[in-house]
Amino acid sequence: MGEYKLDMHIHSVSSGHAYSTVTENARYANDIGMEAIGITDHAPMMPGSCGYLHFLNMKILPDYIEGIRVYKGIELNILDTSGRTDKSITKGILRRLDYAIASLHIPCIEPLSLEENTAALCNAMENEFVKIIGHPGDPRYPINTEQVVASAKSTGTLLELNNASFNPSNSRKGGEEITIEMLKECKRQNVSVILGSDAHYHTYIGDFSYCKPLLDAADFPEELIVNRSMDAWQKLIFG
Repeated sequence: MGEYKLDMHIHSVSSGHAYSTVTENARYANDIGMEAIGITDHAPMMPGSCGYLHFLNMKILPDYIEGIRVYKGIELNILDTSGRTDKSITKGILRRLDYAIASLHIPCIEPLSLEENTAALCNAMENEFVKIIGHPGDPRYPINTEQVVASAKSTGTLLELNNASFNPSNSRKGGEEITIEMLKECKRQNVSVILGSDAHYHTYIGDFSYCKPLLDAADFPEELIVNRSMDAWQKLIFG
């Protein structure tokens, strides 16, 4: 596995278009030498995903499965420029989870102007439960990177490098340039990032191979990559 010890953007069969169970995800992560994973199934506004009861009941999952620490999360859908997310996922449910990712997804919000996309992300970061902004380099949603990074800094939110997005077969292809720009801005403002596989099948867990060339292109400092240690994750997410 090497230098990175955790992957906090992983889907299970409950997302409706992913193909591994929580146990299969944990077992594979343990096999490749990771220390922790986060299960972040899509919130209900994503077509075909699970309902609110799935997240309400995640408390029944053990903290350790197949020898690996499993964090209980969710990938919320940003629905408008105010940063509003899935109505059925109440604050009461979010309090039961370890963290939330908030993302822009085509089925849930159409791409808007640069200013409106930026507002959607920045306002979503004001949600106390949102700890990560998922795939902010999606070229279909142009953003003001300086403003997004500044909001991440002020709210203590992590910006994600989403490995699946840079796979040539992904629908978000072409986001390398904006992501490198974002990384350079993160370096300038001393803002940490997190690498996420966005795995929808267990063998993609911990695969950050498409992220590495972008990190190199931005000459991005290793100490600002949260995946390097559990301590970095715990400190930035839970204080």
